[in-house]
This record gives sequence, structure tokens and C-alpha cells, in this order.
Amino acid sequence: MGRAAAVLNRRRAAAFAALAAALAVYYATSDSWPNVSTWWDVAFLGLLLVPAVFGLVYAVLPFWRAPLAQLALMALAFAAVAAAFQSAGLVEPASFAKLGGAAAAAFVFLAIFESATWVALIAALIPWVDAYSVFWGPTSRILKHPKGVSALSFAFPIPGESGVASLGLPDLLFFALFLAAAARFRLRVGATFVLMALSFGTTTALAAWTNRALPATPLLSIAFLLANADLLWRRLRASGTRSERESAPAD
Repeated sequence: MGRAAAVLNRRRAAAFAALAAALAVYYATSDSWPNVSTWWDVAFLGLLLVPAVFGLVYAVLPFWRAPLAQLALMALAFAAVAAAFQSAGLVEPASFAKLGGAAAAAFVFLAIFESATWVALIAALIPWVDAYSVFWGPTSRILKHPKGVSALSFAFPIPGESGVASLGLPDLLFFALFLAAAARFRLRVGATFVLMALSFGTTTALAAWTNRALPATPLLSIAFLLANADLLWRRLRASGTRSERESAPAD
């Protein structure tokens, strides 16, 4: 963990502390904020709250370099804390423990991928799985049970209301995975973060417009691929060229 902590410089630590403090204030006072309109809520969530929450992941991104065993232990510890908070009815603290656990788990899974092209393949495939799950599969059944939704999602309080908008745990995991992949494989980390955060806001707006639950990973994956399309294409071509050279018969 020391290698990652050394990279977690003062600027990142200060950004994390500032975001955490601002989010703590909002989560504690959100129900007393003005309740303006649905589309104001959507804009606030998509342009401010969601980027602020995932800014915490951006701030601790260097921890993807930590030893896998320590990251796995962190993921398990966060999961245990989240379960304890959830059982006690403390939904908001549980949400942030889930975020920490999902990020740590994503950093562990990142070690599986040998190149950026494998991550791009996952980005191309996972939206189909997510869409099936939300519309016809396990997630569609979970959505019928509020307690199940609360346990398996991250809560974003809506200003001036007691209700929340939610993102599923896989959405948190793939956000952290794609962001860490951008860092590991020297893609566009900043652009990846911005587009992926905005993708969640766009999904929230579409869900409000259609008045139904929608999968978040399709736009998330598109955002990752758009931010890095040219770089991923070059890596793919380079990988193909190397394969041809390795398979060519010797003279």
C-alpha cells in the first residue's frame, strides 16, 4: 500500500477531504433543501452530485497500484462495514462503504486484464448483460423489492425530498474499473472521468423522462470508449501487427 500512498499526494488528499466534507454536509441536509422541480433535481444530480461522489474515486485512483492482497482485504472490510450500516438503517454511510468496496474490488479485477483492448472488449459486452438483467433478468426482480434495491445500490438523495436516486453496485464497480484502466494503460483519465460521470447524469435524465429504471452501463461503456477511441484503436492495430509477426514463419 505504501507505493500507492506515496503517489496519493497532498493535492489528491486535499481534494478527497474537501469532497468528503461537502458530501457529508449535503447528505445531512438534503431534505431541507428547496424542492424546485424534477428537472432541477436531475440537473443537480447529474452535473454536481454524481461527479462529486465519483470524484472520491478519482482522488484515490493511485491506489490501483496497491498489492492485490491488501486491495482484496480492503474490499472485504468495506463490504462488512456496508452490511453493518445497512442493517442498522444507515443507508447513506452504507452507500459510501459500498463505493469504497466497489472501487477496491475493481482495482483487484484490473489485474486480470493484460491490455487496454481487453477492457474495451468488456466495455462492449457488459451493456448487453446489464440491459438483459434490468429489463428481464435478476435486476428486474430485485427492483420490485425496495429493500433489495437499497441493499444493492448507492443512494443519491434528491434535494428537498426523502426519496433517492440509485445506481447499482455493478455500476460503481465498472466506473472504477474503467477509470483505473485508463490510468494503468495510459489512456485519457480526465476525459474518461468527465464523460463517464456525465453518462450517469444522462441515464438519470432518461430514467426521469421515461419513468422507469434503466441500465447505466450502456452509456458508461460508450463514454469510456468515446474518450479513448483513437488510442484503443491504435493499441488494437499494434496488437494485431505483433500477432502477425509472431505467427509468421521464420526464413
